[in-house]
Amino acid sequence: MGEPWNMVLVLAILVAAVWLFATEKFPVDFVAVMVLGAVMVTGLVTVEEGISGFSNPATITVGAMFVISAGLTKTGALQTVARWFVRASKHPFVLLLVLIPAVALPSAFINNTPVVAVFLPLVLAVCAKRKFSPSKFLIPLSFASQFGGVCTLIGTSTNILVSTLSEKAGHGAFAMFEFSQLGLIMVVAGVVYFLTIGYWQLPERRGEELTATYQLGEYITELQVMPESPLIGQTVASTKFGQKYEVTVLEILRQKEKLFSPLHEPIQTGDVLLVRGKVADLMELKASSKLEIESEFKLGDAALQSADLSLVEVLVAPQGRLIGRTLVELDFNKLYRCIVLAVQRRGQTIREQIKHVRLESGDALLLMGPKTDIGRLRADDNFVVLEPVDEPALRRRKGPLALLIIGLVVFAASVPLFGGKPLPILAAAVLGCIAMVVTRCISLEQAYAAIDWKVIFLLAGVLPLGIAMEKTGAARWIAQFGVELVGSFGPIAVLAMLYLITAMLTECMSNNAAAVLLTPIAISTAVGMDVSPRPFLIAIMFAASTAFATPVGYQTNTMIYNPGGYRFTDFMKVGIPLNVVFWILAVYFIPRFWPF
Repeated sequence: MGEPWNMVLVLAILVAAVWLFATEKFPVDFVAVMVLGAVMVTGLVTVEEGISGFSNPATITVGAMFVISAGLTKTGALQTVARWFVRASKHPFVLLLVLIPAVALPSAFINNTPVVAVFLPLVLAVCAKRKFSPSKFLIPLSFASQFGGVCTLIGTSTNILVSTLSEKAGHGAFAMFEFSQLGLIMVVAGVVYFLTIGYWQLPERRGEELTATYQLGEYITELQVMPESPLIGQTVASTKFGQKYEVTVLEILRQKEKLFSPLHEPIQTGDVLLVRGKVADLMELKASSKLEIESEFKLGDAALQSADLSLVEVLVAPQGRLIGRTLVELDFNKLYRCIVLAVQRRGQTIREQIKHVRLESGDALLLMGPKTDIGRLRADDNFVVLEPVDEPALRRRKGPLALLIIGLVVFAASVPLFGGKPLPILAAAVLGCIAMVVTRCISLEQAYAAIDWKVIFLLAGVLPLGIAMEKTGAARWIAQFGVELVGSFGPIAVLAMLYLITAMLTECMSNNAAAVLLTPIAISTAVGMDVSPRPFLIAIMFAASTAFATPVGYQTNTMIYNPGGYRFTDFMKVGIPLNVVFWILAVYFIPRFWPF
């Protein structure tokens, strides 16, 4: 055991890290880098140990799996499968019965974020066509992706991470399908739950027009230019409406012509300006510029669309470069030739000063723009467009090849062919990544863009904290405390406690961070009790990868929050009982499949 003050120091860093992860004062990847810096500066780990997270097999494997996942989406292989499954459903219960396994299956082998991104617009389209409430299906969609993730070793980055830590600690890695039996039990339990108790717990909120959903009724109107208006002859840009009144001119209606985003168009007598702004600003502009409100104007989706213009809702993708930046910094209007009318974040609509709002993962943007430019957004990895269409940019002829590649990756990593052993998951994943690029299922540029570097830096930054906890004896001390607290009740009680602690931590911080912090504690606890650590590690993997109780516990929950019209409490009503079900199943089945 290290010096006592070293243990105190690493525990202080641990507490600070948990607090920073939970409060989200800084991005999780930056917190991880701060932790890395802290353990190196204080001498708790050597420089070599500090940077070892970047060369850790788990980190490299996760990066390669991001590329393989992108190969499936860029070739349209996943879209084709999703469309076939979802469109076959004509009854709400049939849709649920088909949707959950259809989402869980690909999520068992690739990153679940693109799986949800593919299924989300399709489910919304089916709900609109069948007159179903989307709120009855989007939480099951997100949860199903988490069900699938715990079925195989490569289902989530957490599984790969815990397996690697177990191997480094001398307790062996996990096999590709080692916990599939428990994962399948969880999938079946999830289906049964959503066809019974869960379905009635889900809210039923009918979809509205986008303009109503974003509450734009008082923010958008038409103003007619009167003959005595001082605006006549001036361009929209020269009037500086945005600076004087916080008013945006969306388009000019001139006789039968619509001029979208007419910054450099001279204003003429009789023009009707479609404008967005606060009521007070609109009234002040009306009075000072001799404009008249069009009394017959009624705001609806149709009023903002035409043969050339479209109104569409998009989500900010979890790994997109838009996160943390404002519309002004991005020069959004010029870059995408679309106007952002409003932003929704976790059920709250933002309509004022939106150009200065820093975008977050899962933010929903209501966009108005030319249909050709809206179409370009579909090929942009920074967005998830909530409207299903065929994407010409997809390399559909490569779809079967992409499916073959991922099948070979799974086969090589699970079947003992190479010297009587399966190929290490790291080698299989890297070879699959190379194959995706070489066969042109995905371009090299798309491969780099597909990697969620936040997750990579999170893993690389937090792993040295686990090393410091082991070196200083902090992990052993925490384990001894836990054993003294519940160890007298036996290893099953410890397993139940570890599952609960992991589940609670995951609801308020990154699941990977929770797993990294608890894995060395679980191993030390098992050693102290003279039992196998494998059951404890399985509990951590399952608890960390199934966060149901909050919309921020897992990124797929955040993705479906706004499109489903959910409230924070909806996740608690549906998710907490399901978490309890999974906890009971885990405590019962884990010791039977992995004896102590």
